[in-house]
Amino acid sequence: MSKQLNRRIFLRGLGGAALAAPFLSSVWERDAKAQTASGGKALIVMFTHYGCVTNKWFPTKTQGELTAADLEATSLAALAPYAKKLLMPRGIRSMNEWTANMKRGQGNDSHTQIVGSFFTCQPVTPNSNDPFSFNQATKFNAKPVGPSLDHVMAQQLSPNGTPLLIATAGQNDNAQSAISYSAAETIHKGLNASQAFSSLTGLFQAGQPMSPDTYAALRGKSILDLVKDDLQTLERFDMSQADKRKLAAWKELLNQTGTVVASAQCSEELGVMLGATSANAQKASSGGLGVDVLTTKVSGDLDGADISSAIAALAAACNANPVIFLKYPGNYGFKGLGITMESHSLSHRLDNAGMQGSCLPNALEWLVKVDTYYAQKFAKLVGMLDSIPQGNGSTVLDTSVAIWFNEMSDGNAHNLNNAPILQAGSGGGYFKTGQIINVDPASTPTVGNSMSQCANGTGQVDGTRQGTGTDPKVGNAPINKYFCNIMNAMGVKAGSDGFPAKGGSAEVTHFGYSDKTEEFIGGKGAVAGAKISNPGGFTELKA
Repeated sequence: MSKQLNRRIFLRGLGGAALAAPFLSSVWERDAKAQTASGGKALIVMFTHYGCVTNKWFPTKTQGELTAADLEATSLAALAPYAKKLLMPRGIRSMNEWTANMKRGQGNDSHTQIVGSFFTCQPVTPNSNDPFSFNQATKFNAKPVGPSLDHVMAQQLSPNGTPLLIATAGQNDNAQSAISYSAAETIHKGLNASQAFSSLTGLFQAGQPMSPDTYAALRGKSILDLVKDDLQTLERFDMSQADKRKLAAWKELLNQTGTVVASAQCSEELGVMLGATSANAQKASSGGLGVDVLTTKVSGDLDGADISSAIAALAAACNANPVIFLKYPGNYGFKGLGITMESHSLSHRLDNAGMQGSCLPNALEWLVKVDTYYAQKFAKLVGMLDSIPQGNGSTVLDTSVAIWFNEMSDGNAHNLNNAPILQAGSGGGYFKTGQIINVDPASTPTVGNSMSQCANGTGQVDGTRQGTGTDPKVGNAPINKYFCNIMNAMGVKAGSDGFPAKGGSAEVTHFGYSDKTEEFIGGKGAVAGAKISNPGGFTELKA
């Protein structure tokens, strides 16, 4: 019988749930089928906007063993100590690229359509065929026609079918920055650190003490002991044979799994060790940290962004939610890094959010500084996950998958090929680690061309020509396939058509509207025969 249900019920609060569960037949039956249990695995995604300076981000090696030395020469140097537990898939393209000539996607907006399609792999609506239109509906408010990966996975794996989305700076997203959609055209709002901490377990409600039963369980007392008297009372009631069988089965489940949640790893002490405390979460969510809430120190060596990572690590360790997204903000001012230009304009190498103009002095230097900061934050997250023992010599990182996704490759070109993706953890042995793997057999990846304009802080920059992007012939393996890998590693199931489906039993082989960015042109239904042409995951990434 699955341990997952028991732990999650605990994390929602012991009092009524442990006793009500035998009579919630749908819950019991779902657990008995055990078709979608994640087995303690977790997906933790870190998402950042506006790409990177590719020449500094990617190692020069494009295939083979990933070593600390490969990373030390890049803006990913902070991750060098974890090289053996990292996987860098090369040659991937995400869907729905904006181009000035409408050759590789819709004509809505260079951010709206990209973020809307990133985790949905669906076109956005209403469609635009004018890449330079400022129509409010198409440029600023268009949304994807289907749900995003986090919600598709959470429907099968998460309590209440909802992922944990943490907005690291507490910002509300609009269609130009949102990545999480619970359904077609329905933005899912993220939680700030304080809200995420409070909702993580349902035990740390603002202004309310922890219940005695919850505290006792955290200190090592089994759930069966906690509810024994109530169960005995229930057994004395006159009830149907069906209810008696349910009650007996529930007692047996508690006997088998009732002490799982009382392990040393899922405890208040772990939260304190990580920095995931109510006080830190409230600090990280308040204006009291200053203008730059991400980089301002909250406690010890933890800044505001690290507190969100600590909450994510605690959620993964306690199996409170196996689908966790950490979203960094767009249009952000990294004043704590000594940068005086907000991140969107900076990614264009300009002092504004236009596409053409004179290079902003220090633009590339500042962009590398932002990339380095993000790498440090991902390294902190990876380190937290790797510090939590899971048994048999493994850690939470080993049984999980943590992935850093960038919105695009180069922020000035807005290109989606040569995607900068970095993964940590093997998902319990599903993925290879300690490797750089090129999954596009048709081309050899390059580091890119980000340094080709504004390298000395002078000259002109032109984003419409995509000169700072990677040649579009390079790195075009569809990201849809990687998403299939992720879902299969986590235990998501598909229907007979290969698309993820609650209650399915097959392996996931299909995800999204199309795996060819050209088939997004014109929006949904505009290109006849748009489909998943290359189903299945990347076999090269599997251990």
